[in-house]
Amino acid sequence: MADKFSFDIVSEVDMMEVENAVNQAQKELANRFDFKGSKSSIDLNKNDKKITLVADDDFKMKALKDILEGRFAKRGVSIKSLNYKAEEKAFEGYIRQVAEIISGLPSDKAKELVKIIKDSKLKVQTQIDGAKVKVVSPKKDDLQQVIAYLKQVPFSLPLQFTNYR
Repeated sequence: MADKFSFDIVSEVDMMEVENAVNQAQKELANRFDFKGSKSSIDLNKNDKKITLVADDDFKMKALKDILEGRFAKRGVSIKSLNYKAEEKAFEGYIRQVAEIISGLPSDKAKELVKIIKDSKLKVQTQIDGAKVKVVSPKKDDLQQVIAYLKQVPFSLPLQFTNYR
């Protein structure tokens, strides 16, 4: 029997599912009556991991976000992985907004996660390892308590628990 058990906490996004969600959102946009004759669009840049939304006005921008977020939810991609930048004026009075797709655990968020685990007073050790946080304990029950605790805590990124050993 192993003397230490561990698991990794990561924040990853399946880009194939993101691409499928954006394609479905584009199809819905083309079929919606309230967008007929509009220059509104949703475009994905896979290399930069950015989604660009262009709308005629604030009302249509809100509708575009609703369409996109609804498709993300249906594809099982967390909406927390979208980081909306500020709206900006585009050509001919249109509004443009860029949404970055956050994949990976930035070091500041990893440190915040370690602090949350330490504040839980559970007897586990944490270690930041690149884009993931490793949690180690001699008892499996402690690890399961950490997972249950983190699922209850509101965190700004979607978390997945992998390599449970």
